[in-house]
Amino acid sequence: MFIADFWLPILVAAVAVFVASSVIHMVFKWHASDYHGFSNEEAVRAAMSPANAVPGKYFVPHCADMKDLAKPEMQKKFIDGPVAIVTVRRPGPPSMGTPLG
Repeated sequence: MFIADFWLPILVAAVAVFVASSVIHMVFKWHASDYHGFSNEEAVRAAMSPANAVPGKYFVPHCADMKDLAKPEMQKKFIDGPVAIVTVRRPGPPSMGTPLG
């Protein structure tokens, strides 16, 4: 048997998985509880704006080298908090077309 013999079942399965995934995320809102907003969102936005961060992922506190994790001052930052991973996106309205494409 060759893979070419299974092109139609593979295509149908891929479409079925895409549709099922879309229904789970949009209708049942499976991951809606995974995301939280800040109670003082405007203050957080105002604090982040001067940083002029380019789109990407940011870690707070940030360790440039894993050896820094052994330093007492870095461990104190993690203990004192906050500890966060922040994703910065381009300004503008959200779009599903590009991520789905």
